[in-house]
Amino acid sequence: MTEPLPPSPTAGDGAAAPLPPARFAYDRHTWKEIAHLLANMPIAVFGFLYVAATLFTSFALTVTVIGFPLLAAALMGARQLGKLERARARALLGVHVDEPSPLPLRLRDGDGGGFFAQLWMALKDPVGWRTVLYDFIRLPWGVFTFAITLTSLFVLWPVLPFIARGMANVDRAMVRGLLSPSDELERRIAELESDRGVVVDTAAADLRRIERDLHDGAQARLVNLAMGLGLAKEKLLEDPDAAAAMVDEAHGEVKLALQELRDLARGIHPAVLTDRGLDAALSSVASRCTVPVKVTADLPARPAAAIEGIAYFTVSELLQNVSKHSRAASASVEVWRSADRLLIQVWDDGRGGARLDGGTGMKGLAERLNAVDGLLAVQSPEGGPTVITAELPWRDRSAQDDAAGAPGRR
Repeated sequence: MTEPLPPSPTAGDGAAAPLPPARFAYDRHTWKEIAHLLANMPIAVFGFLYVAATLFTSFALTVTVIGFPLLAAALMGARQLGKLERARARALLGVHVDEPSPLPLRLRDGDGGGFFAQLWMALKDPVGWRTVLYDFIRLPWGVFTFAITLTSLFVLWPVLPFIARGMANVDRAMVRGLLSPSDELERRIAELESDRGVVVDTAAADLRRIERDLHDGAQARLVNLAMGLGLAKEKLLEDPDAAAAMVDEAHGEVKLALQELRDLARGIHPAVLTDRGLDAALSSVASRCTVPVKVTADLPARPAAAIEGIAYFTVSELLQNVSKHSRAASASVEVWRSADRLLIQVWDDGRGGARLDGGTGMKGLAERLNAVDGLLAVQSPEGGPTVITAELPWRDRSAQDDAAGAPGRR
């Protein structure tokens, strides 16, 4: 009679699928466990020889300049041995554990903060050292399990399923204990890697935007201004009236160039935010929105300058979306502090339908908030209203933040 399959395991939780109880009859789970136990000795011998040879050589050469790079390379190789052991346990023991995150800095990368920083990151890799420990303690256990299993196949075969189950459970515990990632630490490393990429991409995009605005806007206008003043200088003696008209036109160009520079500076970091805080800065943004906006800011103190800036640009982008896409008649912005979080809620009575993947910049905004441990939640049913809530971590304002806005700015 065909044995029913056990439920599929939940990948990544480190727990094996529920196994049928061991019994005198040999089933496929028993044969997999026996195969795993018989393979323990050759694999354990190989792992022990690798670790012993590489570590002994590396430690012996630490008195030279090549010892530490060799040790780092040995630990990275141990990572690969751990990957093979996790695959074997997954196939034969039903143990499903997550793969550890790759090293944030790799010796082969050229942008990881320098060779020595990358070398130190590899040397203190906890995943590599746990795999080394695993390979060291596996040798006697691998020999023991191989001998017991092989002998039991001929002498104790009626009770071998129970013996195999007990020894396989020890193997499962070793894999979970030494080859599983440190869940919280590994997850945090992966998040920081992703967040760092978002921050770098966002900063690069902002720099390109500033360069484009300067080149196509204020710079082009100032070039025209210089040419106009040069022509006016040439006509000053020949045709004073024409020169005066050209100077008057140049004066208008100066005003437009100054306005463009103010707009550009406001897009980088508005002076009103530094001087008067988030409440006044948000009121200024709301006054430029095409929809009437009510601003309410209930903050006991000013947050750190970085958090204040992110909050400002978040509201600014959300209100731009309200102006361009919502067809709303009114909107509101509320800002308050709750425990160690800064909360922002933007509401409008427009047509709704806003989504994080809706092509209105919401996805990019959510990624930028995630990069600083924030989040963005969107509630926007078809027909409206739309409620967008943003959360940021609260950090108190430091003396450096206040010094940055001290008198001396113009």
